[in-house]
Amino acid sequence: MDFWSAHAHPLLLLFGLAVFPRITLLFVGGPFGWLHWLGWVFGPHLLVAILATTRYWDTDPVLCVIAWFLAFAGTGGEGMGARRGVRWRWRGRSESA
Repeated sequence: MDFWSAHAHPLLLLFGLAVFPRITLLFVGGPFGWLHWLGWVFGPHLLVAILATTRYWDTDPVLCVIAWFLAFAGTGGEGMGARRGVRWRWRGRSESA
């Protein structure tokens, strides 16, 4: 069964997995094992790509490739954004003090 027929609202689910992967996986993911929980904590975008590839590679390979692009962009972007935010706040405090 492909992704589009397996879910009632596939576009909403895709948006949620791309923008808010942790929240979406809590509501949609189902019961997880310990390895999935580690992925949920440390790399939710990677977890989404891994789950998509294992389940839908045979029927929707394009969707899986897009999931991997978003996984690498999302994980890297979050790290860079977090580092910039910390530096910016630190500079802002030292200049105003």
